[in-house]
Amino acid sequence: MHCGISKWSRPRAFTSARKYSGRYLCVTFLSGVLAPAGIRVKRYSQETVQRHVPGQFVCYHLPHRTLFKIQGQDTSPFLQGIITNDMGLLEVPGFSAMYSHMLNVQGRTLYDIMLYSLKETDAGQGVFLECDSAIKDSILRHLKMYKLRRKVNINPCPELSVWAVLSKKKNAGHEASKPELSSPDKVLVWETDPRTQEMGWRLVLESQIDPLDIIALCQKGDTEEYHRHRYAIGLPEGVKDLPPGVALPLESNLAYMQGISFSKGCYIGQELTARTHHTGVVRKRLMPVRFSAPVQGLEEGAALQTQSGKPAGKHRAGVGELGLSLIRMAHAKEVLTLKSSDDTTLALEASVPDWWPKDVKIN
Repeated sequence: MHCGISKWSRPRAFTSARKYSGRYLCVTFLSGVLAPAGIRVKRYSQETVQRHVPGQFVCYHLPHRTLFKIQGQDTSPFLQGIITNDMGLLEVPGFSAMYSHMLNVQGRTLYDIMLYSLKETDAGQGVFLECDSAIKDSILRHLKMYKLRRKVNINPCPELSVWAVLSKKKNAGHEASKPELSSPDKVLVWETDPRTQEMGWRLVLESQIDPLDIIALCQKGDTEEYHRHRYAIGLPEGVKDLPPGVALPLESNLAYMQGISFSKGCYIGQELTARTHHTGVVRKRLMPVRFSAPVQGLEEGAALQTQSGKPAGKHRAGVGELGLSLIRMAHAKEVLTLKSSDDTTLALEASVPDWWPKDVKIN
């Protein structure tokens, strides 16, 4: 297929064309935000203003995510050839965070990553790369393998910690207000999660810094609640949800998470992904599922069936009664079954996430 760089675009949602440096960029904006389920707050009077109520935001420490600093004059062209998204987006004013996948040559996902532009105070061009902690050694080898003679330095950042910040308030149809920082100089990354507004904000700090000293009206939450929120809205993250060399990017809803450019030119694994996109046929998708009761010890890839015994997909991962499964779209509206490791038959139902485009066809 022809590989060329054309005008940039972002997949799905609402698009606005703006002119930068003599060319037009199609910049995608998401609308429609549902924050996590709110916690009731006692009303002391009818005049109580929500923003003055303590604990309006929740900070979740994410020890399962780690960071690399990639820095040097070749940072952008180096990453451009090995990720699904377009590094040019980080040069657009107002865009400092980007979601992407790295694929193998067969077009299957190896790693899900987030990239954050370094602050201007950092010397030279560069980014922070966030990835699953479990594959940090593997991704480092992957980066070094494709580095060749590029002028880039790649360094792990074990001294940094990644946090997710979510709003307790539900603001249907409106973007949640970004929390104010009391000490922005101590913050290395403070960006809206690029995958969907329902995931709040990403915060990177030095490990000894307490986010409660940085963000007003914030309280700490349990990391498992962060995962419950992800599974409830159907958003995959890390190797359990996206098994390396197994998951396909479009079946994993990469386009819906603003993680792929279909116009940037060549990158590793592009051919199959581009062909699938242009056929417009994705027969299976990763979807949020809810079991009839909390479950434990499900095997990765456990087979799903319809009530009549037809193959309906495979289970990926979850917590409690929530999870993610790769569902055949032809059976997405049916009650499905799965056999657990102790041979118990479990019932589950899939749902369509609110953050998906409204024109997604479910049979």
